[in-house]
Amino acid sequence: MTKKAKTKYYVVWKGLKTGIFDSWEECRKQVHGMDGALYKSFESPEEAHKAFLDPPQKHIYKKSNEQATQKKRISNKDIIQDSICVDAAWNTATGDMEYRGVYTWNAEEIFHRGPYRDGTNNIGEFLALVHALSLLEKNGKKTPVYSDSKTAIVWVRNKRANTKLQPTPRNAELFDLLARAEKWLKEHTFSNPILKWETQSWGEIPADFGRK
Repeated sequence: MTKKAKTKYYVVWKGLKTGIFDSWEECRKQVHGMDGALYKSFESPEEAHKAFLDPPQKHIYKKSNEQATQKKRISNKDIIQDSICVDAAWNTATGDMEYRGVYTWNAEEIFHRGPYRDGTNNIGEFLALVHALSLLEKNGKKTPVYSDSKTAIVWVRNKRANTKLQPTPRNAELFDLLARAEKWLKEHTFSNPILKWETQSWGEIPADFGRK
């Protein structure tokens, strides 16, 4: 007997429309491709309604004590302050993936893409790195880029996303992005250092979505 998927309720604080939506498809219509969209899923309508009345930072971003830890971490002398950090988030329940890049010194968001359907975390990490490199090249900057993903760093160096994910109609957009990213890597040269973020020593990367 097939187990019925658990219903989730999606709060959108910032999007094309704000409110509470009872399906991912409706939520996605409000946030897809929109920079700075603020949204999160909840297990019950009561939780969602209560959260919608709160400031989004209370549910999306790290709590004050975690933010204090982040500030301490970012001040670590081993970290290059003038740099960009990238990260991805993958929803184990829906398979949706998104990625973003932030300035290392203050965690201010530079770009945020997704969510994309039927993705993987490695693909998101790879796309985030290429997105950052492309943006920096366009602006003529040699700024270093941090990633906490060894796999994504290797894929970028090899100029190929060695994913085992199979293309489907649902993730066609994602595979188009992968093809464009690989094409960009093969057609462009860059001297930006790609650095491994040392999570065990420094804590979570500033671009982390804070949903663990």
